[in-house]
Amino acid sequence: MNVLFVAGFAPIVRDLPASHRFYLESLQLPLDERAGDYVHTARLAGVKHFGLWPLAEAAESCFGTREWPAEIPVPQATLELEVDDVAAAAAELSARGHRLLHAARTEPWGQTVARLSSPEGLLVGLTHTPWLQP
Repeated sequence: MNVLFVAGFAPIVRDLPASHRFYLESLQLPLDERAGDYVHTARLAGVKHFGLWPLAEAAESCFGTREWPAEIPVPQATLELEVDDVAAAAAELSARGHRLLHAARTEPWGQTVARLSSPEGLLVGLTHTPWLQP
């Protein structure tokens, strides 16, 4: 088998209205094609990275400790969205009432990221990743 790229990613949602508000309104993703309640798009550029991120490493990246805080739901996956201005995107989401897990900061590997949780428990990163830029 030769996997060429990630063909799709779809969070499994429990609260459809909350997820629609988060992805359509807050993140302003171009999700407009409907098949029943399933909202999707073919107008978002492809995935540039796929990985398996241990929870302890995600906790350390978000909170500076290898233990995920008990009061925050454990994420089922991470979704990173490359944006043109991480700090501005984080401020916009915060102004819309979303609680950031951490503000924009540059990680030791050079990526700038701010993170928050989606309604269905995904760890969402708003990122600027220099090595993925054209």
